[in-house]
Amino acid sequence: MAAFSAWFWNERFWLPHNVTWADLADPAPGVEYPKAGHLLTALPLALGIFAVRILFERFIASACARSLHIQPGAGRRAQPNAVLEKVFISITKNPDSRHLDGLSKQLDWEVRKVQRWFRHRRNQDKPSTHTKFCESMWRFTFYLGIFTYGVQFLWQTPWMWDTRHCWYGYPYQVMTRGLYLYYVTELAFYWSLMFSQFRDIKRKDFLIMFVHHLATVGLISFSYVNNMARVGSLVLFVHDTSDFLLEAAKLANYAKSQRLCDFLFILFGVVFFITRLVIYPYWVLNSTMFESWTIVGPFPSWWLFNFLLLVLQVLHIFWSYLIARIAIKAMLRGKVCKDVRSDVESSSEDESNTTTGGSKSTRLSSNGENGTNGHCSAVKARSQNHSSW
Repeated sequence: MAAFSAWFWNERFWLPHNVTWADLADPAPGVEYPKAGHLLTALPLALGIFAVRILFERFIASACARSLHIQPGAGRRAQPNAVLEKVFISITKNPDSRHLDGLSKQLDWEVRKVQRWFRHRRNQDKPSTHTKFCESMWRFTFYLGIFTYGVQFLWQTPWMWDTRHCWYGYPYQVMTRGLYLYYVTELAFYWSLMFSQFRDIKRKDFLIMFVHHLATVGLISFSYVNNMARVGSLVLFVHDTSDFLLEAAKLANYAKSQRLCDFLFILFGVVFFITRLVIYPYWVLNSTMFESWTIVGPFPSWWLFNFLLLVLQVLHIFWSYLIARIAIKAMLRGKVCKDVRSDVESSSEDESNTTTGGSKSTRLSSNGENGTNGHCSAVKARSQNHSSW
């Protein structure tokens, strides 16, 4: 174990040349440098955030949903049938014509009645608009809160206005209380997303999002341990800037406020493009790659950190492409259209709009909504890039 620890915490990888862990172990009185152990605070805090979320959704978000006439509503349930239930669970949830004919003969039901049973059964497992509204309202509240804190905190820091201060004196930079709270709260939130993902609305990209949350936790932790928290706070801030607008657009969509939804989605797209394709590369990456090279010089963990940030920029370009596709379709069709990827948050009424003959048909999202909600999901890996990082 000692050998693994020595290998993992190799100073030649983590620290600049001629700097050792011993140099950071005994700072002057009143001075605190980042330590890996500090991040353990995020775990109980994540459980606390998860508990607050449950209470928030149950008592606050739910009340807001009802005030907007979004009722929980269990929806129509399929009548109990052991044969069809077994087929649904173990064979297929969307039987083809061969299965439908066989089940029709076995049960002495009309084919349309069998189709209707499977449609109702699929709808049972789908979240209601009320559930999705509550989930989005929680995310909107957190993202807006952490963005507001980020503005208030970073406004007072020198590195907000001159990014070279991210590297002056590195790695002997004091971990202030404000910076620590910013970091540990963000980290705890993404830990809580990993917990809650197993009870949240299930999407087809469940595994991708789980890996994304894990990578986000890793990036935040990595930048804290090697004391790149100053530039890390700028990365967090850039990503927080658009996240709450995405959730606001989804809330408007669930509330069936078409114009507000379209306005918020357009605003989200504009902010996303500016922050991810302009500010991030010219403000953050310029500092991590060039200013740090001049002031500190490269070292192994510096290379890894910049590589990960460049990968993030590639994702930004991909997500921007998805948003651009949505915007073009919206202009061509006069409304925000269906999602361009597979993890659309389908509602319990989705499949009732499809043709029963099995042919491909145009489908709208829940209750005749325009599908903005699905498109909002498309730009996050949800991270939420889906995502801060």
